[in-house]
Amino acid sequence: MTYRIEGIELEELPELWEPEALAIIKPWIDVNNVASGVLSHLEGLLGGRELGRLIRPGEFFDFTRYRPRIYFEEGVRKVQIPNIKISFARRNEGEWPDLLFLHLLEPHMAGEAFVDAILAVLKELKVKRYLLLGSMFDAVPHTRPLLVSGGAIGAEAEQLLKGAGVEPSDYEGPTTIAFLINQLAPEMGIESLWAIVSLPMYLQLEEDHLGVLRLVEVLASIYGLPIPEELVARAEEQRRNLDRALEVKPELEEVVAKLEEFYDERVRGEGPRSQRLSPEFEQFLREISRDLGREGE
Repeated sequence: MTYRIEGIELEELPELWEPEALAIIKPWIDVNNVASGVLSHLEGLLGGRELGRLIRPGEFFDFTRYRPRIYFEEGVRKVQIPNIKISFARRNEGEWPDLLFLHLLEPHMAGEAFVDAILAVLKELKVKRYLLLGSMFDAVPHTRPLLVSGGAIGAEAEQLLKGAGVEPSDYEGPTTIAFLINQLAPEMGIESLWAIVSLPMYLQLEEDHLGVLRLVEVLASIYGLPIPEELVARAEEQRRNLDRALEVKPELEEVVAKLEEFYDERVRGEGPRSQRLSPEFEQFLREISRDLGREGE
């Protein structure tokens, strides 16, 4: 039996224990596929099961921007339409909350209705806490521990982030309409949190193991999750590859030294949490990132 909630079809209404939701929003804050990589990692680790999708995704998405994809299944050509995905995983009841995973796409239209639909699902499944995960480029070097910033609505949620090493964010500027979920969830009795990892601006990677590991470390603190040795090994190997690339690129070495200076001032509380760079410096970072990403993979 399927259930329809505000334009979303669920395959079942599972009985979940004290469920909490982990969400990502592509493509707005999923730089280097870090946030989506974290959710996929957790689904594999915990045995996530798909629960539901939008019934008519075209009501929210422009398919000239999110392109459908042709694929073959048992020799038959089919079309895969871009959509959100909701899945869940059960854990040890009475010890850790069950988890809901929300792979969201940023809506191009009817944004308020999209937000209402997600909130309706959270309410139906009795979600206690909603945590948005993300990744963005920032003026940070790969040679320092990656910084995670964010915020929370709710005293207990604020303490959770603080305990996980998430620093308060002072960001002001453009955002996604889907962030309304974080703003409105507390009105329904759902604690709201967000945690965004800062990634080096000079690294454009398909698989950013350093970024994934940093967010997994935050979640391990909040949810008592293990940190797999292979994930640590991949991140360490990626860092070594980047260090080797640094040795043969003196111009990049100068950039990293400057970013280390910004970073250390920020950690000491002597500089702003977000560093404004000159347009010339940003252009230089873009230029050297074109081939460095391939070398660091």
